[in-house]
Amino acid sequence: MCGIVGFAPVNENASQVLKKMMDRIAHRGPDGEGQFIDDYVALGHRRLSIIDLAGGQQPMKSDHLVVVFNGEIYNYLELKKDLEAKGHVFQTHSDTEVILHGFQEYRYDVVNYLRGMFAFALYDTETHELFCARDHFGIKPFYYYDDPAHFLFASEIKGFLDHPDFKKELNTEVLDIYLKMNYVAGEKTFFKNVKQLLPGHYLIYNDQKIQIKRYYHIEFKDQYKTDQEMIQAIDQIMKDSIQHHLIADVEVGSFLSSGIDSSYLVSLARPQHTYTVGYNDERYNEINYAKDLTQQLGIENKSKIITKEEYLEVLPKIMYHLDEPTADPAAVALYFVSQLASQDVKVVLSGEGADEFFGGYNTYRGDIDSGLYGKIPFFIRHAIASICKHLPTFKGIPFLIRNGERIEDYYVGVNPVFSDNDCKHLLKDTSHLHSHKDIVGNVFDRVQKATNIQKRQAFDLQTWFIKDILQKGDKMTMAHSIESRVPFTDKEVFQVASQLKDNQKVTKENTKVLLRQAAKKVIPNEAYKKKKLGFPVPLREWMREDDLYQKVYDGLQTPIIKQLFDDQKLLSMLEDHKNHKHDYYKKIWTVYCFSLWHQVFFAEEYKH
Repeated sequence: MCGIVGFAPVNENASQVLKKMMDRIAHRGPDGEGQFIDDYVALGHRRLSIIDLAGGQQPMKSDHLVVVFNGEIYNYLELKKDLEAKGHVFQTHSDTEVILHGFQEYRYDVVNYLRGMFAFALYDTETHELFCARDHFGIKPFYYYDDPAHFLFASEIKGFLDHPDFKKELNTEVLDIYLKMNYVAGEKTFFKNVKQLLPGHYLIYNDQKIQIKRYYHIEFKDQYKTDQEMIQAIDQIMKDSIQHHLIADVEVGSFLSSGIDSSYLVSLARPQHTYTVGYNDERYNEINYAKDLTQQLGIENKSKIITKEEYLEVLPKIMYHLDEPTADPAAVALYFVSQLASQDVKVVLSGEGADEFFGGYNTYRGDIDSGLYGKIPFFIRHAIASICKHLPTFKGIPFLIRNGERIEDYYVGVNPVFSDNDCKHLLKDTSHLHSHKDIVGNVFDRVQKATNIQKRQAFDLQTWFIKDILQKGDKMTMAHSIESRVPFTDKEVFQVASQLKDNQKVTKENTKVLLRQAAKKVIPNEAYKKKKLGFPVPLREWMREDDLYQKVYDGLQTPIIKQLFDDQKLLSMLEDHKNHKHDYYKKIWTVYCFSLWHQVFFAEEYKH
């Protein structure tokens, strides 16, 4: 796990500029650094030593190829053996060198051979071509800045701040997407001309031109295997994934909550060290559950209670490390549990991906919850919904509207915040508002024949999962110089999960149905039954208390909020929430986090 930066063209101060860019993301790799610069490109690397501690320094060279790489290739030993059989000679024991020799053998197709998490830039000193790739699901970040004269890339957007040709400008055109979804879906970011390379894509840069190609698609298969066959398949592939994700030359620990996902990983991996955070309010505290599991497994658990004061104090630092605003309160819990783990280990296992792969969200039960009404022909339900849209909102109307629309026409993920109508009345400039189709783009195009549950999964895997779940997981662990590994988010695991039938994922009674049955075999307590909490935080209650209320009030009165929003409506919503008239905490918190993030990057230039 590391941090990478680079740019083209180079100038006379390339080494000094590259050094500043590398230092800006030094938290991603405190164990070493390296540079490669020629007349065309500058490549920089900060290293967190995990595999081949002595011999894995980067940038790494092989003949006329040079690579900087962030991530882990879990099948590198198998690939190395295959490549040696084809005549390749290796100089190190690192997974990085497998990428170099893999490219020599397979060219751009090398990405299809890799099992792991990765973002890398590979440079050919003869053709001056830069080949950049991001892993299948987007575990590792890759950002690039593209204007007519400059190409920059980095593991984090803040890596661009010290380049003299980077123009730091706010991209307000994505504001309504953030308000609706709690993140910016797609390749754009809140910084003009800064994009993320999407998961399952690679980029070729040469002669000031960029080509982008998709190499991996989210696809579901109708295998119709029995429950027992699928439980056995899940059991086998999770054991295999854990075995691969434990490959390291340093100790591997694990995060642990009270739920099935991390409990399953810990029960399979049996790491010596596990880490849990919670809050004084027992409704939001998972520590006792974690202690019970680790005691039964005979392993250690360290825990921490996060106070409200600590939570609020660390928020500016959170926004700095995230690069873009997020109102997901779980980011702060991840920050503190990563801080706790960093005292002992360099690598942790984490449960991201189980919900998206195996059907863990209650929204996936939409068709089931519609009951007998869902059996009525769609054209009738659609006609009823069209009428209901013009009626005042009262009990039952949202149900009729939701069940009279196609998934493609309304679904915006598992955690929607503001509606289209909210944005129209709250934003001062509505000229850049995105329609639902604008946001969805072509996400649904490849799954037109899929079930509604599969469509929801496909959407979440290509939006929410990338820009919320995986992004905060990477940034919060890297803030403390530790590597997070996610055994559920594995292409071989998805091969199995993609074969599940809908009723093997969700039923009226439960979610992640067959995953729970597989986990039941190894989890010694009843965590396999437990409903999802997902790093819960008592924000709703805190926002009604005077100290946080005042902080949020001040945050809604900053110049950027007054410029972009109807701030009086926001203050009215805050007041209504405080007085228990409406539960507006998610909406208010979303705007407040944007305000705080803007202050960090544009008003004060926060220095970590």
